Amino acid sequence: MATWIIGILLALVVGAVVLNMVKDRRNNKGGCSCGGGCSGCHGCCSGTADKKAH
Repeated sequence: MATWIIGILLALVVGAVVLNMVKDRRNNKGGCSCGGGCSGCHGCCSGTADKKAH
């Protein structure tokens, strides 16, 4: 029984992480490590990178 509870909890956590990633992608808060400060960013925000990849 404990295995099922732990499995369900892990599935809920993974689901929450995935939903948060989808929400961030839809709001253009992608995986850019510069945090929007594109002066120090070499590619993720500049014209060289695909902006849809964010």
